[in-house]
Amino acid sequence: MSDWKPIIGLEIHAELLTASKMFSACPVVDSVEAAPNTAVDPVSLGLPGTLPVINQQALEFAMKVGLALHCDIPPLNQFARKSYFYPDLPKGYQISQYDRPLCKNGYLDIEVTSEKGEAYSKRIRIRRAHLEEDTGKLTHVNGASLVDYNRAGVPLLEIVTEPDINSAEEAEAFGRKLRAILQYLGVNNGDMSKGVLRMEPNISVMHRDDAEFRERTEVKNLNSIRNVYRAIKAETERQIKLWQTGEGVKRATLGWDEGKQKLVIQRYKESADEYRYFPEPDLPIVEVSREWVESVRATLPELPDAKRSRFEEALGLSHYDAMVLCLDKPVADYYEAVLAAGAKPKPAANWIITALFSLMNSAGVERDQIGSTQVSPAHFAALVTLVDGGTLNKGTATDVLNKMWESGTDPNQIVAAEGLVQVSDSSAIEGVVNEVLAANEAVVQRYLNGEEKVFGALVGQCMKALKGKGNPAIVNELLKQAIERQGK
Repeated sequence: MSDWKPIIGLEIHAELLTASKMFSACPVVDSVEAAPNTAVDPVSLGLPGTLPVINQQALEFAMKVGLALHCDIPPLNQFARKSYFYPDLPKGYQISQYDRPLCKNGYLDIEVTSEKGEAYSKRIRIRRAHLEEDTGKLTHVNGASLVDYNRAGVPLLEIVTEPDINSAEEAEAFGRKLRAILQYLGVNNGDMSKGVLRMEPNISVMHRDDAEFRERTEVKNLNSIRNVYRAIKAETERQIKLWQTGEGVKRATLGWDEGKQKLVIQRYKESADEYRYFPEPDLPIVEVSREWVESVRATLPELPDAKRSRFEEALGLSHYDAMVLCLDKPVADYYEAVLAAGAKPKPAANWIITALFSLMNSAGVERDQIGSTQVSPAHFAALVTLVDGGTLNKGTATDVLNKMWESGTDPNQIVAAEGLVQVSDSSAIEGVVNEVLAANEAVVQRYLNGEEKVFGALVGQCMKALKGKGNPAIVNELLKQAIERQGK
């Protein structure tokens, strides 16, 4: 496998969070939650005699993304008709952009941890980002196809990278950072499970002796970044085996079977799709003045890289902790709410990244859903403060957090109701230490003979006797002093 490397370009389709559709005043609704065909109008239904009108907010949202991705915003951009003969766009074509996109020639810098655990940075070039209208949604039932036009006409931004990605890990890092940028900008909520953000990798492999790219395949409509990772891994392995056996790779469109965790070939392509683009006659060329671009630039919020730098410089967080907290805007917002409620920066970051993320992972809660848990920022801050102030030790605090996760209760109430205040009284701890040493004379002698690893067992016995409420630092100190006295 070391003789081969993946060559990957990503196409990302992001629905924009506008109130109305791309070319009409028809409202945008949640295409999963809303009843089918309740947010339609003559334009999205493609009825004869209708004329499109460009949504200005969609243009400005797309410009925000382009600026955040360091793209050029050309002074002229133009919409085009793209032939599209499927029932989910009833007028028989899609209004998109072709040779005059709104944004082009950008880049995104990513930080990657390779399969071998090596960390490095890489720049992924952005070829273009262009606006178009989304299609409706087809549902196939008992040999028939049902269509819901609620999504038809929703503003869609397509972001296309250059084939600069060379591993599933790089694709995952790119996908996560791009999703974070879209969330920070407020132009897309990042919910891939509902299809408002869709990622499609174009994949080929290259042998070290190759001078040109080989045939590629495309995996359509992946609904999670983890599935982007899995699909690339699986398709890379499949293609290498096909080339090694002499069979070769055919150009194809693939899908990912979530239940079976495997790729499915949907169709082979004999030739490139013939979309027959031509300028959209019902829409004018859009002139984008430099003043307009700068006015949009002035509305850009603090983006992930800037927030990460601020967390490092102003709050003293490590680069890793700051990066993890900033990767999902809801997590960064939660963390800042915890700080606003009085918690100190470093312990708050540590407890979120370790204990809270562990609970979320176990419950199958995605990180960008952190605000939906029963652990409010104010209650989490109170827990961190209890630990930081010495009221709770780490073990007891973890138990309290588990109870908060289940009930949403204030940690102070849990501590008071269950008598969980940490025992820091030296005389009380010293009495327990003496009892433990008296009951474990053989273990003490092993420690005195050089078996330092048994010390942990003695600490555990002391903590058990203190019902988990002992101050670990004081327990360790008094235990060592008592053993040293016995050894003299």
